Amino acid sequence: MDVSVTPRAAPLPIDTARALLKSVFGFEAFRAGQEEIIAALLAGENVLAVMPTGSGKSLCYQLPALVLGGVTVVVSPLIALMHDQVRQLRAYGVAAASLNSGNSIEENRRTEDLLLGGSLRLLYVAPERLTRSDTVNLLRDAGVCLLAIDEAHCVSQWGHDFRPEYLELGRIRAELGDVRAIALTATADAPTRNDIVEKLFAKRPCIFVRSFDRPNLRLAMAPKTSAPRQVLSFVAAHKGMSGIVYCLSRKRTEEYARMLAAEGYRALPYHAGMEAPARQASQDAFLQEDGAIIVATIAFGMGIDKPDVRFVCHADLPQNIESYYQEIGRAGRDGLPADTLTLYGLDEMRLRREWIEQAQTSDERKRIDRQRLNALIALCEAPRCRRQTLLAYFGEHSQPCGNCDLCLHRVEVFDGTVEAQKAMSAIVRTGQRFGTEHLVNLLTGEATEAIQRFRHDSLPTFGVGRDRKAGDWRSIIRQIYAAGLIAQDIVQHGRWTVTEAGWRVLRGQEKVELRQDVLSGDKSTRRRQKTPSIAANGVAVDQVLLNSLKKLRTALARQQQVPAYVIFPDRTLIDMAARRPASLEAMRQVDGVGQVKLERYGAAFLDVVQRHAAPSP
Repeated sequence: MDVSVTPRAAPLPIDTARALLKSVFGFEAFRAGQEEIIAALLAGENVLAVMPTGSGKSLCYQLPALVLGGVTVVVSPLIALMHDQVRQLRAYGVAAASLNSGNSIEENRRTEDLLLGGSLRLLYVAPERLTRSDTVNLLRDAGVCLLAIDEAHCVSQWGHDFRPEYLELGRIRAELGDVRAIALTATADAPTRNDIVEKLFAKRPCIFVRSFDRPNLRLAMAPKTSAPRQVLSFVAAHKGMSGIVYCLSRKRTEEYARMLAAEGYRALPYHAGMEAPARQASQDAFLQEDGAIIVATIAFGMGIDKPDVRFVCHADLPQNIESYYQEIGRAGRDGLPADTLTLYGLDEMRLRREWIEQAQTSDERKRIDRQRLNALIALCEAPRCRRQTLLAYFGEHSQPCGNCDLCLHRVEVFDGTVEAQKAMSAIVRTGQRFGTEHLVNLLTGEATEAIQRFRHDSLPTFGVGRDRKAGDWRSIIRQIYAAGLIAQDIVQHGRWTVTEAGWRVLRGQEKVELRQDVLSGDKSTRRRQKTPSIAANGVAVDQVLLNSLKKLRTALARQQQVPAYVIFPDRTLIDMAARRPASLEAMRQVDGVGQVKLERYGAAFLDVVQRHAAPSP
């Protein structure tokens, strides 16, 4: 009797991807949003993926690269990012390399040989190199199966990191045989997304826009009172943790690094004016050491993939709301709790506006840049949940988050119509010709030389605001500015004028609410809550064991001259400390421990766990 056997169907590509997720990367399940993106790519679709920092964008092309075979070319804007990604992939046992000007000629030749020999799975290339005809010919000969374009917002002139070389990527993709592609970014509003689609794809791709929310980040902002004291207070609440302090100027970067170092912190400066070796040394120490703090200008950050940054502090106002979102996004990439604090003042608002107006850009670009800066200023003085205000800018509706300074401290608002009217009356009665300090002196009745010279001490508004401090009036001016009631003419020395919305309030046609908390100095930093104690799946982690595991990780990272997270990220060590594996087989169940890392590091970390668990002699 013949028995027919139905042949077993070949596993679906997404099933293969799931198996590799565990065996190579050590993860049991996809993060939110990853699986549908990977499935679309494996089905032959082109993809635009807008995902928040820390959501696992890289895995969305790394896993397909392993499933598809052949070579995946990753366009990355920074050499530092390429090196880190390559080192991470090699630590997982994945054949990866990069072609860039930072390599030696011999290293690039070896990479080309591996590429043509079919030994590579992922090749990282800078956009500048990819535009060269010899590189295109090389890749055509190698047979590229997937093109991944990281930091895709760089293609858009409306984006905050425009790179002209990115404009060539659509043409190059066509020259490579219209190979399937994925464009990825964490920061792209609707105009930028439209630009990416138009410039990189011949026809509309599958578009995945995940929430811009980063719920693990605690958001806080405060007006400047004493910025150095405020920064020190914030950093002190995160002792022993890695963090970034952003400053507006190179000089301030050096000053703050010295200030923190004098207080016993491992604080390192980073800015474009430093010699390359010194700058690289600061970056390497930050990546390899636990508890290091980098004090930097915006020259630092893009392409830095350190997952265990526990805080980001802006000692000065960021450039715009996209820059703010991207820079705070460098904290908490591992999904664990992280803190942010942004300090702001009117001088910086004026300076940012000056830069926009003086830039050699089109009127339309200036209009958009003003809009983005206005959105950031409104966020600074927001009377409601900061996350609601931030997400609303990106077109998302959300409920109060419970994890920002305004939610945590229940900011009190009051009817500030009379105060707003007093401030705007001072502006109007002085001919709309004066800046903040002159108006504050007028309101508080301070008979300065300028007040007397212009005979403003005889105006009805002279001293009308004596019931409030000068600092209160500065805050009121900031708040009504954020509310759109007044405008600042930066060409005319920062003089204030009243807008149409302001005139409606001045005439009593509309009311305005103001925040009470910012009128009495810096309360938000004094009342900050500390970062929650570390736990894994609800299980409290033994801090002594965790510190021992981190010490081993640091030693291995220094020995191999790689960032500490290339060995294991914090979340893996936290899970390890919670599980306390008793064998290599049990170690395999730890989040982030794939087969290759188990073979390389499993025994050493298991020894630390066992020695820690053993009773004292």
